[in-house]
Amino acid sequence: METANKVQIRKNDIVKVIAGREKGKVGRVLKVDRERSRVFVEKLNLVKRHTKPGKTNPQGGIVEKEAPISWSNVLIMCDKCNKPTRIAMAIDGAGKRSRVCKRCGDVLKDKKK
Repeated sequence: METANKVQIRKNDIVKVIAGREKGKVGRVLKVDRERSRVFVEKLNLVKRHTKPGKTNPQGGIVEKEAPISWSNVLIMCDKCNKPTRIAMAIDGAGKRSRVCKRCGDVLKDKKK
C-alpha cells in the first residue's frame, strides 16, 4: 500500500475522530499500524472479545478492547489552538523535519508518556 508511509500520526498524539460511530470524540493514540493505515485510540471504538483463560487473563470471559480506526478518520488536536488540524511537514535550518499545525503554524511536540 502506497499511503502506508504517509501516516503522520504517532503514538501518544491526541486525536479527534471525524467519521464513524465515534465521531466527535477525542482520545490518545495507543498504537499505529502503518501497514494497514490504522490507529488504535484509547477508550474509543471498543469491541467485546470472548477470551479463553490464560496467563494474562486467568479467569477468561468477555474482554472489551480497542479496535483500529482508519487514520483518515482522525485529525490531530493542536496544542496551541486546541482544534483538530491537518499536518504539514517543515524542515528547519539544521535539516530536521517537524510536524506543523496547518491552522496556526505551531510546531507539534512529540508527547512522551
